[in-house]
Amino acid sequence: MSHNFTQGPLPMSSFPGTRFRRTRANAALRAMVQENALSPADFIWPVFVRDGDGVREPIASMPGVDRLSVDLVVEAAKQAHSLSIPAICLFPYTDPALKTKDCAEAWNPENLSNRATRAIKDAVPDIAIMTDVALDPYNIDGHDGFVEDGYVLNDRTVEALVKQALSQANAGADIIGPSDMMDGRIGAMRQALEAEGHTNVCILSYTAKYASAFYGPFRDAVGASGALKGDKKSYQMNPGNGNEALRLVARDLAEGADMVMVKPGMAYLDICHRVKADFGVPTFAYQVSGEYAMLKGAAERGWLEGERVMMESLMAFKRAGCDGILTYFAPAASRVLQA
Repeated sequence: MSHNFTQGPLPMSSFPGTRFRRTRANAALRAMVQENALSPADFIWPVFVRDGDGVREPIASMPGVDRLSVDLVVEAAKQAHSLSIPAICLFPYTDPALKTKDCAEAWNPENLSNRATRAIKDAVPDIAIMTDVALDPYNIDGHDGFVEDGYVLNDRTVEALVKQALSQANAGADIIGPSDMMDGRIGAMRQALEAEGHTNVCILSYTAKYASAFYGPFRDAVGASGALKGDKKSYQMNPGNGNEALRLVARDLAEGADMVMVKPGMAYLDICHRVKADFGVPTFAYQVSGEYAMLKGAAERGWLEGERVMMESLMAFKRAGCDGILTYFAPAASRVLQA
């Protein structure tokens, strides 16, 4: 008879018949009974791309992370492939002169993201490329959508996001990552992708993306923090809500999402667990810039053991039920796992 663990633990003998420390006594025993494991195949590596040639520009608020010109992004992709990381995610740092009210650079075939995608596919065809679908890197207002009278418009934004997604798919993206949180965008993108013959392009939807204070360093990295007027609470989720996340997952799956994401990750592990338990679909979490910066900054100051907290934080996602993690630690963690 199978046991339902939600009804409580199985009966067991009392001490000393049961000693939990027996299976912790040495490394071999600990490895035998470990319930969850990490692999480089669990990681998607977010990479920031900028204009220029041979440019590596450190991001002050994200120690160890740089903006890279397209040629160096290609080298990063080669590095990821050599470490068995299956995918990278591109985020552009757009020249402020190209940021406009109409955000037309977002679907320019020659924008940074599309040029980087084509260059990577030429050099490392086996690595999967994920792209970001949102208007904030191209928007003079710093928002993920068009702003009118201080409010971000939904339907007009979705029309633009569809054009952006098609532009990225035409450039060779394998995974489209809508991070905008507009209503109806997954269905619109899926319909357009199918109509244009992109039947194998996956959608990894930022389904439960919270209006979080942990995004600050990322906005520095893509140059959106200075442009942003107001906040994103009218379209990103309220951190106090959990059930809403499950409703959003159900909606995005019904509209054609292949995979779903919870963002941020570490502060929302309960949501990761609930999504995986309730839906059983490929579930990802984003260990966002602020989470990375906290751990990395504390480790650089000697307050935490950097390698150990890195690996422990990543294991938490697996234990919560995640199938994969977007993390800036991807190369470093993969080296530890392959050592």
